[in-house]
Amino acid sequence: MDQHEHHGELVKGFFEEQKQIFAASSQAMYAFLDDDCRVCNAKFATLLGYASPDEWFNVHVQGSFPNAFVDTKSQLALVTAYQNAMEHMVGSTIQVTWKKKSGGTVDTTVILVPVAYQGHVFALHFIS
Repeated sequence: MDQHEHHGELVKGFFEEQKQIFAASSQAMYAFLDDDCRVCNAKFATLLGYASPDEWFNVHVQGSFPNAFVDTKSQLALVTAYQNAMEHMVGSTIQVTWKKKSGGTVDTTVILVPVAYQGHVFALHFIS
């Protein structure tokens, strides 16, 4: 199994373990391991204009996750919060403007926290 397949299995396992939270949260949310290994709830997919979490997941990320989904003015804040979570195990609350599927944007507040699953650290995001 290569690293991509391994990460894919990790994301599936993480989601299965956290499925109740993803389904019941009143907030949009997603978990991120890398550009190709991510999962979101229906509220996050809808927030960005996608019909389902699967449609959002199937967006081919060219360049990076921030380039695909985050407005230019918010990319540095999200990347910095992510790096702090991964390197220092620090949570953050930041303002993020997302790119919508339609081409518009939506302003949000994001709570980003590091969470561990099977020895790997994910960035879990709650969006209001």
